[in-house]
Amino acid sequence: MKRTVFVLLVTLAAACSTPTPPAPPPPAPKPAPAVPAESPMQAFEKMRSALTVTSIYFDFDKSVIRPDQVSAITENANLANAYANDYVTLQGNCDERGSREYNLALGQRRADAVKQRLLLLGIPETRIETVSFGREKPRDLCHNESCWSMNRRADFVHAWK
Repeated sequence: MKRTVFVLLVTLAAACSTPTPPAPPPPAPKPAPAVPAESPMQAFEKMRSALTVTSIYFDFDKSVIRPDQVSAITENANLANAYANDYVTLQGNCDERGSREYNLALGQRRADAVKQRLLLLGIPETRIETVSFGREKPRDLCHNESCWSMNRRADFVHAWK
């Protein structure tokens, strides 16, 4: 029995003296799920939605750009310059006064006036289209100066082509 105890003690001592292997390193933290990169179209839409002004307003019977409207044109030009695939359609509009033919011509002159400013700001002519709706696309439908002033405009329509 002494011998059995002795063998048991020797075995136990040998087991205790054997170095234990080092603990494995903790697992590396899982990387955060990859957030998909913003597509050019998503970035364009985000910037376009941030525009505060998408219309340029004109005085009665005029197609000259008012000084208070220049910054809105510049803001839209910056968007077009930032995105080389951006095309701009300028939609000329008028109030309800005047004949259909006269308003179509005036709406076209308004869209062309904004186009000329965009050309000066470096937007290539091949990326700008103009169209006149005359009085056919009113923003406000009442028949007084406050409504008419909202209808005398050129609207920016940015598109990604």
